[in-house]
Amino acid sequence: MQNNDLPFFTRFSIEELSGIPSDLPNPFQSVPHKIAQLAAQDLQTNLLPQIDHNFGLSPHQEGRPIGKMFGVLVVRNTEGEIGYLSAFSGKLNGGNHYDGFVPPVYDGLQEGGFLNKGMTELSIIVRKVRALQEQNDPSVESELQELIDQRANHSKSLQQRLFQSYHFFNKDQKSKSLLEIFDGKQPQGGSGECAAPKLFQFAFINKLQPVAIAEFWWGDSPKSQHRIHQEYYPACEEKCRPILNWMLN
Repeated sequence: MQNNDLPFFTRFSIEELSGIPSDLPNPFQSVPHKIAQLAAQDLQTNLLPQIDHNFGLSPHQEGRPIGKMFGVLVVRNTEGEIGYLSAFSGKLNGGNHYDGFVPPVYDGLQEGGFLNKGMTELSIIVRKVRALQEQNDPSVESELQELIDQRANHSKSLQQRLFQSYHFFNKDQKSKSLLEIFDGKQPQGGSGECAAPKLFQFAFINKLQPVAIAEFWWGDSPKSQHRIHQEYYPACEEKCRPILNWMLN
């Protein structure tokens, strides 16, 4: 049942509250705490089957099948009630927002935002590069190289600005940008868009105490990496560890 005072907070029934951990278990361990598994099972039973998306679980569903990583964070609110928050990694159906799931740390798809404008400008440069390449004319090589350099610089500038737009709160309500967290190193693309940072961000902003977390794969395995439907996975090392180290101290 949803808490009307706090969106995205789903209560547990009383019989499910045994064995609550006193400290937050390590989000990088492969087997999540039992109470986090109960939250994951509740999400899988009540919300995921209602999502209009082809996860590859039904042969009759339209669209290309794409599985997705989901996460649940069991939390305690200021009244002492236990519930959980839900999140998905990356985007769902091409968007950052979906009913029942916490919002992104930063919404790069917001209307009028710099990212949409920047990607449009980048697409124009890409089309110009392709047009010159198709000419196969040595006389335009100088112009072509100039456009290629412009494409690279524009892409790098856009990515850096995007990284600067992600700010993560820790449990002490202090904030750092993604670039500050990675301390001068280049973050991987998609850093900050996994389920775990989204969940802890929403919890800390709304003064919810994290209890336990679980992340699991739902649907077909991608070709890029082996994933098993309903299997639990720890938070990723490359993207999430630096962020969660900061958020969880």
